[in-house]
Amino acid sequence: MYDWMAEHLATRIEMGELRPHTRLPSESRLASEYGVSLGTARHATRILQSRGLLVTVKSKGTYVATQLDRGRP
Repeated sequence: MYDWMAEHLATRIEMGELRPHTRLPSESRLASEYGVSLGTARHATRILQSRGLLVTVKSKGTYVATQLDRGRP
């Protein structure tokens, strides 16, 4: 399930539905929206962080990365 969730979120980012600097809902909210466990939502967001699509700012939240965050010009 976490792979499916990660791919769905990645597609939303790539299609521009989730734009750079957009704050994602909390992991518990994402879990509720996708009908998955909190652990699954957490795992999916970690996958996208490792791919450079999301950035977490401590005490602020998780955001869609900019192209600079992703290492592209």
